[in-house]
Amino acid sequence: MIDDLTAGTTGRISVPAPAAPVEATTRTTAHVVLPAFDEAGSLPNLLARLAETARTERLVVWVVDDGSSDETAAIARAGRPGLDVRLVQHPRNLGLGQAVRSGLTAVLDAADPDDLVVVMDADDTHDPNLVTELRRALERGADVAICSRFVAGGDDSTAPPFRRLLSRGAAVTFRRVLRMDGVHDFTSGFRAYRVGLIARAAKHYGERLIEERGFACMVELLLKLRHCDPVVAEVPLVLQYDRKLSTSKLKLRRTIMQYMKLLVRDRLAPAPYRSL
Repeated sequence: MIDDLTAGTTGRISVPAPAAPVEATTRTTAHVVLPAFDEAGSLPNLLARLAETARTERLVVWVVDDGSSDETAAIARAGRPGLDVRLVQHPRNLGLGQAVRSGLTAVLDAADPDDLVVVMDADDTHDPNLVTELRRALERGADVAICSRFVAGGDDSTAPPFRRLLSRGAAVTFRRVLRMDGVHDFTSGFRAYRVGLIARAAKHYGERLIEERGFACMVELLLKLRHCDPVVAEVPLVLQYDRKLSTSKLKLRRTIMQYMKLLVRDRLAPAPYRSL
């Protein structure tokens, strides 16, 4: 049975699916947020891989359909055997930032403070098995764990040259300017956070938790969370860009401008708080 829940202007629909397999050995839940725009080609493969991960990890998967014109929503609504898949829908395309924010909001309404929330791409270029490594990093004391292309064991050689150049340029720039301990990959879209940390930041920022619409939203969220003094860890990410079936949504010039705007805003704006 489908349970429709509508909230605000996003037209959220939550679709319960079968619970995670009893083989799962973890006690806390990893809530996996998948921002998706026209990912009907990649989503079935990714859900199948996540179902395999759910044999040892307690997962809830939140597909955020950001106004897709293809069958993305229908695929999420159909779910996957052995995987708890829930759908959050935008009636129109609002951009990656708003999709991430809607996913985090949905998780905060359902998760326990000790759970973790994982954000990863819906285009099947991220390996779901790394959810286990992200969990372990949080269990060792991290508040944020980033799947990084720029640490030993990481690799992004399958990505197009312009994306690799943008990611590396952003990494060097943000490291020099922001000096965040433990962070080499500022733009990675594959991360885990303690739910309690996101809840603290959301309580302070409200709807301003994520304001960027595009790819810069991942940097923005990290910059805002740093005022909570989080412990950040990184695990190696081998990007599987050769698995990507959908077209790239990244707009190079627009993304560079968003990164620059974030840097200027961060330098000019005072820190909103240091602890809550």
